[in-house]
Amino acid sequence: MRTVADRIREATVVLGDRTDYARYPDPAGWWRAPGLLRDLGPALAGLFDGDEPNVVLGPESRGSLLGPLVAVALGAGFVEVRKNRHPACDSDRWLQRTSPPDYQDRNLTLGFRRRLLSAGDRVLLVDDWIETGGQAFAAQALAADAGATWVGVAVIVDGLRRNEPRRQLRVRSLLHVRDL
Repeated sequence: MRTVADRIREATVVLGDRTDYARYPDPAGWWRAPGLLRDLGPALAGLFDGDEPNVVLGPESRGSLLGPLVAVALGAGFVEVRKNRHPACDSDRWLQRTSPPDYQDRNLTLGFRRRLLSAGDRVLLVDDWIETGGQAFAAQALAADAGATWVGVAVIVDGLRRNEPRRQLRVRSLLHVRDL
């Protein structure tokens, strides 16, 4: 029987010519395969079986796609972490943090409405890929600012080059980048 990881590998297309320096895996095939899409939420939720998160954070854009799938599998709520968005003209208070450099060497301002996360919440960050951990560190700081407990990071692909961020963030993945 094929595992979720096997189906992810099969649905991944590498874009670029063989001679291109910047070849990269394209996850679009993951979203197109209905059975795989159905199984991604439970598979990512299963990485933290027993940790009982009650809120899933998902950064724009792919974390906002995957996060609700994981939240449903966990019976948890979902909060979208917005990138470089400033609070609208509403009076809601926002929590915001600037990330360390991300995979494109950008420092992003991440945030969400303060009322969406509370002390006592157990937070799991979900995304498709982690490469530097920059956005995850900013999300971890946002959870701390709200008084919430950080559970960890569930990703489809772990592309971290160092173990230290993996430990600090409690990263668990379905695949490592070398598996693709």
